[in-house]
Parts: sequence; structure tokens; C-alpha cells
Amino acid sequence: MSSIVILNGSPSLTSRLMGVIQHAEAYLSAKGYPFQRIDVVKLPAEDLIHTKLDGSKIVEANRILADADVVIIATPVFQASYTGLLKTFLDTMPQKGLTGKIILPLHIGGSLAHLLAMDYALKPVLSALGARHILGGVFSVDTQISRLESGGMLLAPELVARLDIALDELAAELDRRCSMRSGAATGADSPEVCSALIGSLGVQIQ
Repeated sequence: MSSIVILNGSPSLTSRLMGVIQHAEAYLSAKGYPFQRIDVVKLPAEDLIHTKLDGSKIVEANRILADADVVIIATPVFQASYTGLLKTFLDTMPQKGLTGKIILPLHIGGSLAHLLAMDYALKPVLSALGARHILGGVFSVDTQISRLESGGMLLAPELVARLDIALDELAAELDRRCSMRSGAATGADSPEVCSALIGSLGVQIQ
């Protein structure tokens, strides 16, 4: 089972957003958290455009998301909203496909003028898909990410600090959720299930 999924809604795999995604991946790897990344741009364009829910790649992507406890949704800001590419994929998801999941939005835009795109464009759609636990998220500006001659990207210290705070909050929320579930002691919320999940994420309950 995939515990954390990074859903990348950028139409480019070389955009500055990848610097943010790579930082999140490095954080998760350092903590020993299992994760997968779905690059929507790699999914069949025809299946996305025509909302072919039975397309094999679409089915597999939605299965991975269904198994996730946490979804990190990364997207550039286009036309004061998230990308059309991400929208086409979200349209393939089950009506309540994000129910019960912890969501962390990561946005990048050309200026702080697009700061509210996360709250007024993306979050209502996530709520319509059943998401009820949406963290504050991180908005970054293009100028906070520099391209290196080596091909890598360098994030501004201030952006790194905000990303790490958000990722720390994500881990804490997952820890808290499992602690609450362990008190239920029934079915999928049993202590054994939560203990196994916490162990797989390398999180310790004090």
C-alpha cells in the first residue's frame, strides 16, 4: 500500500515546481516515509481529455490514490487557478475519491498576486471530492527557485523553511490521526492497523 502520494499537475517535468517536489521527496526519503509520485502529464492525453475512466493508466493512478493516506498535490498557477491538466485528472476520480485523506497543497506562481488561487480555486474542488482535512499548504514564487548549471534547482532558504514546516505538520497530523484511530479498537481503525501504518512511516507515538 502507498501511504503518501505526490500528485504532480504540472505540464512540464522541468519546471521550477519540480524543485519543490524534489525537496518534498528528499524530506520523505530522509524520514523513511514510503511514497509514490503521479505525474499527470505522463498519463494518456486521450484518456484524460475524453475522461476515459476505464483507461488502464487512469485506473492504476486512481488505485494508487485510493490506497493513499496522504496526498500532496503540486501545481503551478495558470490563469489564477490550477492547471487544466490537473483538472482533467481530477475529473476522472470517484466522486468522493479524497475522503479520509490528509491533503497538502503545493502551489507555485509568478507573483504573490496568485496567492489566493490555492484557497479559492483548488480547495473547493478538493472538498467536493470528499477532502475534509486540507492543510494550509505552501505557495512559492518562481524567483525563490534558481536553476543550477548542473541541471538541479536551488530553493531559497525561506522557502525551504516553509516547506519543512508544512511537511513536519503533515507527519504530525498523520501521527495524531493514527493515535485517535487506535482508541476506536474496531475494524480498520484497530490499534494493530495504526501501529503497522505508523511503523511503515517511521513515526513514533510518545
